[in-house]
Amino acid sequence: MTYSDNLWLFFTLLFGIIVVPGMDMIFVLANALTRGRRAGLAATAGIIAGGLVHSLYGALGVGLLASIMPVLFRPLLVGGALYMAWIGVTLMRSSITVDHLGEAETRSSWEALRRGFVTCLMNPKAYLFMLAIYPQFLRPEFGPLAPQAVVMGAMTAATQLGVYGGMAVAAGSARRLLVGNASATIWIGRIAGMLLMAVSLVTLWEGLMR
Repeated sequence: MTYSDNLWLFFTLLFGIIVVPGMDMIFVLANALTRGRRAGLAATAGIIAGGLVHSLYGALGVGLLASIMPVLFRPLLVGGALYMAWIGVTLMRSSITVDHLGEAETRSSWEALRRGFVTCLMNPKAYLFMLAIYPQFLRPEFGPLAPQAVVMGAMTAATQLGVYGGMAVAAGSARRLLVGNASATIWIGRIAGMLLMAVSLVTLWEGLMR
């Protein structure tokens, strides 16, 4: 696998995870619908900042593991691929629905940004996701880890901006797509689950063949 192939796989997986309706997406839509586009974009900026923190600790963890205990890197790679596959199966079997958004409960764009940051950091699944996912794509054989981490962090921020920022700008259409439209959200989850399964199989093969 080349470095470009590795980045494409990472983007595929990243987009599949971000596009699934969850607490970050609902927080952005709630702010955009109740306080306007500016508040929705501020909430998006806060979530992007939280995502960069997740990317930082994920990269630091992989870097420490690769330098201090490289013998554990391959088992973690395989374990992470199996964890991704489990998430994929769960998404394909689940029925994701969004019944309502509720009030944003923010009084300013600054508060929307700050609470978006905290919302992202408080998401426990994000921590497990980063610990399982980063070892799959942050590879010592592709060169120094720091530049790779910067590229992956930038891709994460850009994808969050595209998905959440786009929903903040088109909040009305996004609301009609998600709220009360069970078939749409269920299929979003199933497609994301299939993407996760596909990427996990590729990374599992890579991990076993290393």
